[in-house]
Amino acid sequence: MTTPTFSIPFGATTTAAEVVRGVDLHGKRAIVTGASSGIGVETARALASAGADVTLAVRSVAAGQRAAADIESTTHRMPRVAQVDMVDRASIARFAGDWSGPLHILVNNAGIMALPELTRSPEGWELQFATNHLGHFALANALHAWLVEAAGARIVSVSSVGHIDGAVDFDDIQFERRAYNQWVAYGQSKTANILFAVEGARRWAGEGITSNALNPGWIPATGLSRHLATKGAALPAAAPGVANSTGVSVKSVEQGASTSVLLAASPLIDGVTGRYFEDAQLAAPLVPGIRRGVADFAVDPANAERLWEVSTALLAR
Repeated sequence: MTTPTFSIPFGATTTAAEVVRGVDLHGKRAIVTGASSGIGVETARALASAGADVTLAVRSVAAGQRAAADIESTTHRMPRVAQVDMVDRASIARFAGDWSGPLHILVNNAGIMALPELTRSPEGWELQFATNHLGHFALANALHAWLVEAAGARIVSVSSVGHIDGAVDFDDIQFERRAYNQWVAYGQSKTANILFAVEGARRWAGEGITSNALNPGWIPATGLSRHLATKGAALPAAAPGVANSTGVSVKSVEQGASTSVLLAASPLIDGVTGRYFEDAQLAAPLVPGIRRGVADFAVDPANAERLWEVSTALLAR
């Protein structure tokens, strides 16, 4: 895979609002999952501020309506709110079935992290893998025809630097034989997000769809970290926008949404697909001992194709 050459004038301290400054999204339709809080709200806000018609795809309609009202108060554009539960296949099918017309931007943002105990979906799937990967895989495939109709759609998958803690274990994805570890499980699900972007880029390039993944950075002010207290995990010690000794960029929510918005909206990356970004830049390869960059196993084409096939088979049961 050749490395694209382009220049992006952004970095770790860039905010989502700065990314869309001067960008015109009028006439574009966007879906942001998990958009009732955290970087999902700020991603949706930035897209709406640039003129996009945004749908907040949320598990709690009440929380989504509060987020929509907040976004409207700052952008003067009221997002639509629609219910979807990323671990409920019937909910995903219903949401996709209700959609009609071109879909220009799909931001796969919803996620859970570091569940302290092994938890399973109704199908018996490990819940982080089911929520973070399989739910979004099902959603993107269910909306595929509308992405094609957009003639230039973008799919954005929010991954994490945590992907380096877990390659997809194709022999035991669901932790049926190996001991459960919250970070290995989370890492596997975030690796899956990147592999989905890689294989989606390959499969759908001829249909005008680009597919990229990203690490938003460490954003302490979101609900994603709520399980950490149960294990006494410490937050990285660094000021917002500054990389700490492990290379992790600790960010505000507005900064954390910037890379999602770059991939969703910026003309600077037109045509770029199958890539992984962080700090609003194309990520470098992983350097051992530094929590930055992308692991080889997360962008391996064979792994990506295998995961697509495994995911398709799981959802067909």
